[in-house]
Amino acid sequence: MAIQVGDHIPDVQLTLATPEGPVPVKSGDYFAGKRVALFAVPGAYTPTCSARHLPSYVEKAAELKGKGIDEIVGTSVNDAFVMGAWNRDQGSEEITMLADGNGDFAEALGLTMDASKFGMGKRSQRYSAIINDGVVEQLNVEAPGEYSASSAETMLGQL
Repeated sequence: MAIQVGDHIPDVQLTLATPEGPVPVKSGDYFAGKRVALFAVPGAYTPTCSARHLPSYVEKAAELKGKGIDEIVGTSVNDAFVMGAWNRDQGSEEITMLADGNGDFAEALGLTMDASKFGMGKRSQRYSAIINDGVVEQLNVEAPGEYSASSAETMLGQL
């Protein structure tokens, strides 16, 4: 069953992509005490993720923070090196990248998808959420092949 509004974020291992290299973090600790705009993509460097999803959060970062968001976090079932490189290549350093290399976070949320037909294996669904002190305040899960509900523009309308 997928996570719902009002649920606590599951406490699983993620990896923070930093300029100094990967840093392990527990999701329960990471999301505690702040209001986070979280978005997830099926894969770094994939077409929609690179052309539209991440850029929407870069473009709207100041507006999101102006409406009470403390941090903007992107996650994907990729390793921290890929997430860090994608962040640098996209010029999106104001976005925090949390790598879900084994897909444990996506699985714990109940938001996985099977991308095997594309040679990508188990991945995260495309979604966004507002997490307030570890609790899901808003959740926007995309239908397969879609991109609109999880955009920064949608999230701004919810704040």
